[in-house]
Amino acid sequence: MHNEIDKVPLLEHWLGDPNRSTHVVFQGLDLSEYERDFCALDLKHCIFIGCHFTPSLAVHIARQGAVMIPEIAGKSFNVFRTRLYSPEELFAGFDDHHPESYTDTPDATIYRSYMAAPATPREAGLDEVLARRLHDFSITDALQDFLDDHDPRGVIAVMGGHDAPRGTAHYRGIASLTHHLRRDGYLILSGGGPGIMEAANLGAYFANESAETLSAAIDELVRDPMFTPVGPWLAAAWRVRRRVAKPARSLGIPTWFYGHEPPNAFATDIAKYFENSEREEGLLAIAKDGIVFAEGNAGTVQEIFQDANQNYYKTYYERASPMVLFGREYWTKNKQVYPLLMALAREKKFEEMVLLSDDVEEIAAFLQDVASRDMRRV
Repeated sequence: MHNEIDKVPLLEHWLGDPNRSTHVVFQGLDLSEYERDFCALDLKHCIFIGCHFTPSLAVHIARQGAVMIPEIAGKSFNVFRTRLYSPEELFAGFDDHHPESYTDTPDATIYRSYMAAPATPREAGLDEVLARRLHDFSITDALQDFLDDHDPRGVIAVMGGHDAPRGTAHYRGIASLTHHLRRDGYLILSGGGPGIMEAANLGAYFANESAETLSAAIDELVRDPMFTPVGPWLAAAWRVRRRVAKPARSLGIPTWFYGHEPPNAFATDIAKYFENSEREEGLLAIAKDGIVFAEGNAGTVQEIFQDANQNYYKTYYERASPMVLFGREYWTKNKQVYPLLMALAREKKFEEMVLLSDDVEEIAAFLQDVASRDMRRV
């Protein structure tokens, strides 16, 4: 078992510890100024991932027989990240007075590089595919660090369509729900994109503000209701987010696979992936305290049954987690998902974990009740 060191304070504590472990993974660190310290150590059981070295230190590490995976140069993204993205990082250089400036942001630049090199190894080149896989590994590691460093009451996700206009009853309902849940201590996460996903992160972002302030923010966003890749949609969000002096944290987990949809501006911490399948599985897995499925199309339906599969086989946490279908008519008539979902739930006896509802207060009470029952079991 290797300990992980990816921050300078952890590194300096390790160097000063006479009983230090010699089985360590160092990730994303500049070790140049620590050359003398490292050259005096036995490093044969250590692993160095994406670190920077002086030539002498690199030679010493190689002679010791330690594993080194250096940073991969020439990419539009940092392969070995040690933390999640922020909106400020992904949208660096964006000017809300000039919405077209999005095209020069890191988010847009990385997407263009992704589209220029298709995803299959034969067409993109093995180095590019490997760099993306290593990046996604680093994001998963950083995401776990983020969750370990926070102690929320629970983790609840919201799924739904990217094309839901701002200001609809469903958009407002989801924002109201996540505002309530975040104020109650739950960490909110979404797929990180526009539409219902934005509503989820928006409600959480305003958790330290009143419900009236949240409603007024939505009224302003409605002036630019529909997502467009380059246009006033992002600019409107950027202006609204400046209203909040103390935003509450929430997670967005988007993907450059759908990179024509920029991340929404209200997720404070962003785990953005290249590989959509890894992103989907992980997103559903970490939402152990419930997932709310609002109106959506094929992607949302896929997520419902992927989550049902995790519950059916109790893939994670040795128990089922709550599933909420928000919209009775939609999920029973427009998309006839509920009957099949309940048939699966009855087979494996997790029907008490499924709720079909139009009522935000009922949904919040259901999720809180399931969480309290789990606490009592512990």
